[in-house]
Amino acid sequence: MHAPEPIAAPTPPARTTVPAPAAPTTAGADPEAPATAPHRPSPHPSRPSRRALLRLGALFAVLAAAMASLLLWDPSAVLAAASGPWRIPIALAAYGFGSMAFLPRPAMNAGMGLLFGSLWGVPLAVAGSAIGAAAAFVLGRSLGREALRPLVRGRVLTEIDRRLSEQGFRSVLLIRLFPGAPFQAGNFACAFSGVKFWPYLLATVIGVVPTTTAYVVAGASASSPTSPAFLISAGVIATMCAFSAFSLWRARPRRSA
Repeated sequence: MHAPEPIAAPTPPARTTVPAPAAPTTAGADPEAPATAPHRPSPHPSRPSRRALLRLGALFAVLAAAMASLLLWDPSAVLAAASGPWRIPIALAAYGFGSMAFLPRPAMNAGMGLLFGSLWGVPLAVAGSAIGAAAAFVLGRSLGREALRPLVRGRVLTEIDRRLSEQGFRSVLLIRLFPGAPFQAGNFACAFSGVKFWPYLLATVIGVVPTTTAYVVAGASASSPTSPAFLISAGVIATMCAFSAFSLWRARPRRSA
């Protein structure tokens, strides 16, 4: 007889792995392409809104009206006619308004020296500069910044805007100390940037003192052109003008060889 064959133990069924569902892909996209970071919108819109353009037009209208008003009145005549307790407030208002109307600050500083002398002319001219700078900043920030910020393009403009926004006091102080920097243009450039109001105003008050003092003293001593005060102030003004011209010459674009 043959020996009975051993019965084999039953083997468990093999486990099957269910594939994980694939992530949904956009139609037409390559599923093997590397994932890209989501698009981040630009911090400033590419085009200013209609409301912003209307406000910018209002700013230009205000500045144009201020400049056109000089055809109807003479700031120096108003200052000369002012007397009594209203003389100083009228002088400050005329200086601030003249600054908004783009009158040259050297002429207004010399006029302050001629009318009030060096002792009172310097603080009054500095205060008038602060009033004009504050008014220009408020108008530019409220009416023009929203429309002009999207137009800040290019490497130079972007760098200027960054420095004014991050190093407000220091940057404004350097602008005010530079004799060749136009005062009114600096006011609106700061207003359109991200600099804060109080650092801007404090840097303006400190930075305009040297140039203001030189022109006020020159105006106060203009009747004695051989006096030491006039000669020293004239020498300081000539030095500042030469320094500005040299700085602009150094900063000119140079042609590549």
